[in-house]
Amino acid sequence: MEAKAGTLLTSPKQRKLLLSAGLSWMFDAMDVGMISFVVAALAKEWSLRPGQIGLLTSINSLGMAAGAAAAGILADKYGRKNILLWTLIIFSAATGLSSLAAGFALLCVLRFIAGFGLGGELPVASTLVSESVEPKDRGRAVVLLESFWAVGWIAAALIAYFVIPDYGWRLALVIGAVPVLYALYLRRAIEDSPRFAGIRKAPVPFTKRFASVWSAEYIRSTVMLWILWFTVVFSYYGIFLWLPSVMVLKGFSLVRSFEYTLIMTLAQLPGYFTAAYFIEKFGRKFVLIVYLFFTAVSAAWFGFASSEGMLIAAGVCLSFFNLGAWGGMYAYTPELYPTAIRSTGVGMAASFGRVGGIIAPLLVGVLVEWSVSIQAIFLLFFVTVIIGAAAVLFLGKETKGLDLQ
Repeated sequence: MEAKAGTLLTSPKQRKLLLSAGLSWMFDAMDVGMISFVVAALAKEWSLRPGQIGLLTSINSLGMAAGAAAAGILADKYGRKNILLWTLIIFSAATGLSSLAAGFALLCVLRFIAGFGLGGELPVASTLVSESVEPKDRGRAVVLLESFWAVGWIAAALIAYFVIPDYGWRLALVIGAVPVLYALYLRRAIEDSPRFAGIRKAPVPFTKRFASVWSAEYIRSTVMLWILWFTVVFSYYGIFLWLPSVMVLKGFSLVRSFEYTLIMTLAQLPGYFTAAYFIEKFGRKFVLIVYLFFTAVSAAWFGFASSEGMLIAAGVCLSFFNLGAWGGMYAYTPELYPTAIRSTGVGMAASFGRVGGIIAPLLVGVLVEWSVSIQAIFLLFFVTVIIGAAAVLFLGKETKGLDLQ
């Protein structure tokens, strides 16, 4: 039986599900965050060019795109729980092995494998939680799940600050392998969603699921989601994977850039919590449009910030609104498809979004090498995010309180 409405935080079963899936989400975020700090250190140790930094972060996103598509498809066939466990094992093992990389090429290969697991874990975890709670709590539950992303980034920033300067980036990546042990606990701690259990005996073939996602009934939602995911992922990975390096380009030391990035990262948590409140009060479209609009404004402000105080303030706003929008997007996406094709639809949208995560870090690296100003680069992010907000405004439909079928 699913939890009764309003029992999300009072039901032990619901709390356990949210915490268990949330910790796996936290480890995912910690890994993604760690690589942004590692590349800043590698740039100095291995004398990497901006284009190489962009390539390394983009390879990670390429793996995430492949992983999101594959895991989404497999989770509709083999279950959310099984695929969640395997993706967790893949990315944590590859992260640990990355610490042994002796050269740039091998590190890129290992980061692709880690990205495959990372990209697969996220849409499957959000689908599992979305299917396991009642409509009244569903949006809030998924946004709270997403809030663990901020905890993971904060953990990555703390590890980077205390470990990398004194002990090197390799030890930081060894710490990133810890989630492989957590998978052993997760195997016993969570169950598949009641909705998936109900259709497990009669799974829909992949060709039919793919066709359904693009059928007349769902094509409007699919187009909207693909635009939304692309623009949000493009802006996030273009900005945040480069953030420590951008701070260095603005004249700060490596340690100081880590300090400022940590301060900005802390703003992610209230961004999630406010989004979790507003998403059930005003709806999914409201949260996405408002938070994306202010993300765009904050990006432009960050690019043109000329003083230390303005730079930190703009970065704090950017973290607050961008991550709040992420929470809204993860809550919204599973609600637009029925159970039989849900994970496939979510995985395909997330996979297309990861294409933005591949392009953006590479593009920023190229633009920096071409001596394009930071202001112009962040104006590009401003325009991109506005396009995503417009897609939700004109193509999106409100799903607050609707039954998932």
